[in-house]
Amino acid sequence: MRFFAYFYGVENLREQILLLISSPLYLIIIGIELLLSNYHHRKLYTVKDTLTNIYLMLLNGSIDLLFRSVYLVILTFCYQHHWMSITNVFSYWFLLLLAEDFLYYWLHRWDHEIRFFWAVHVTHHSSEHFNFTTGFRSSVFQPLYRFVYFIPLALCGFKPLDIIFMYSATQIWGIFVHTELIGKMGWLEYILVTPSHHRVHHASNPRYLDKNMGMFLIIWDQLFGTFQPELSPEEYQPTRYGLTKPSDKTGPVDVVFHEWQAISQDVSRKDIGWREKWQYIFGPPGWSHDGSRQTSEQMREAEAAEAPSESNAFAADPQF
Repeated sequence: MRFFAYFYGVENLREQILLLISSPLYLIIIGIELLLSNYHHRKLYTVKDTLTNIYLMLLNGSIDLLFRSVYLVILTFCYQHHWMSITNVFSYWFLLLLAEDFLYYWLHRWDHEIRFFWAVHVTHHSSEHFNFTTGFRSSVFQPLYRFVYFIPLALCGFKPLDIIFMYSATQIWGIFVHTELIGKMGWLEYILVTPSHHRVHHASNPRYLDKNMGMFLIIWDQLFGTFQPELSPEEYQPTRYGLTKPSDKTGPVDVVFHEWQAISQDVSRKDIGWREKWQYIFGPPGWSHDGSRQTSEQMREAEAAEAPSESNAFAADPQF
């Protein structure tokens, strides 16, 4: 317990308790999923993929540990200059949950919509498997900038350690939704991010790309137009996981840096100007100056053009 607390830089007693509870729980649910997948002859796990997930988690945790003192100082400085105070305990924690999850939604959304940040986040989506260990397949360098999104929380009077605790708590739920073995969860589908919602998020099918960005609450996706329900095989094609164009480089360095290498190659082109170079860095993933590649929106439009009547029927789906 002390080792894990030290490794993740946990100074907060509440975080230590959270870690004490969640760590054995992770091992239990991974073991159950592994046994069930083998029993039902479903290849949900491979040794190489699982080891890659652990490797990326350790890299992410190491960077978070080394950088935590920096972002705690910044968040503490902002908290010392906060604009408001919330004295009611229930209101404090309830509003912190809503606000932190709302800001995480935008962090996650821009990680998908801006290629510079997608180059960080792509590691989480590069697995072609979907199981509980995929939740640990971290965006390695995200700790270097994630705290920036939470600065407004400190300015609104939320204590830095409370912000970190709330993020850790919602992240536990975010790991539990990485499974194929749990179907739809009834009325909870209207409120929470569920395994069904998150299977859509990890899918590489055109209709599912860049959908369901929430960590804990699905309401942000419903409000901001990024929600997509999971469709049955009869309604839509089978779900495919991973990237739309899998990388042919799977080494321990390439799995982290392959998108950065691709950006470097695009920016180094001699036949484009500064505007195109900027788009290759900060435009949407898949953007190309000559149309040789497609963004997720262009893929959806192309799919809809191939089957317009089917697409229109799904667009009118009244489920939500």
